[in-house]
Amino acid sequence: MKYFIAFVLVAGLCALAQAQEQSCQVDVQSACGQSANALMAFFSGESGVANCNARYAAIGHLEHKMQDYIHLQLKKSYEYLLMATHFNSYQMNRPGFQKLYQGLSDRAFDDTIALIKQVTRRGGSVDFSKPHQQGVAQPPEVHLNELESLARALDNEKELTNGAIHVHTSATHGTTDNRIHDPEMAHYLQENFLSKQAASVRTLSGYANDLSKLVSVREPALSVYLFDEYLQKQ
Repeated sequence: MKYFIAFVLVAGLCALAQAQEQSCQVDVQSACGQSANALMAFFSGESGVANCNARYAAIGHLEHKMQDYIHLQLKKSYEYLLMATHFNSYQMNRPGFQKLYQGLSDRAFDDTIALIKQVTRRGGSVDFSKPHQQGVAQPPEVHLNELESLARALDNEKELTNGAIHVHTSATHGTTDNRIHDPEMAHYLQENFLSKQAASVRTLSGYANDLSKLVSVREPALSVYLFDEYLQKQ
C-alpha cells in the first residue's frame, strides 16, 4: 500500500511538472531570460510562446470535428438557398415555401458564423481550403415538388442534429486515450444547437405529414395552394 501511495504521489508530481513546463508563464520567463534581441522579438510577436494561447480542455480533439460540422452547416445553407430560389420562380410561384427555405438557409449560415467564432474563441482555427471529410459533394437536386422538398428539408435537419450530437458526445466523453472532457463546448452546443434542431425537426415532420394528407385527394392543387398560404403566415 505504501508503494502504491508513493507511486501515485510521484505520478502526480510528474504531471504537475509537465503542466508547468507547458504553461504560458514558463514560456514568458524563458523568453525574458534571453538576450535583448530575443526579448525584442518576443514583444514584437516574432518569438514563439506556444503555450500563451486560448486552447484548453479537449479543443485539440474537437477542432477537426467542429470544422466538419461547420462545413455541413455551410453546405445545407447553400442547398436551402437553391430550394428557396426554385420555389420563388414564376413556374413554381410558392412564396410560402420560398420563405421557409430562405429562413432555413439564413439560419444555417448564421450558425456557420457562430461556430467559427466559437472555435476561434477557444484558440482553434477553421481551414476552408481543406475538403470536407466526405469529399466533394455533387450538386443537390432541388427541382422537387412541395412534399418532396419537405422530406428533403426534414432529412437535412436530422443530419444537422446528428452532427451536433456527434460533437457534443465527443466533448462530453472525451477521447478513448486520455478521457479529456470539454464541458464548455458541450454546454455551448446544447444551449445553441440541440434544442433548436429538435424544434426544427418537429416542425418539418409536422409539415410533411400534414401536406401528405392534403395531397391525397383527387385534385390536390387547391390544398397545396392553401398550405403555401399557411406557410407565408408563419
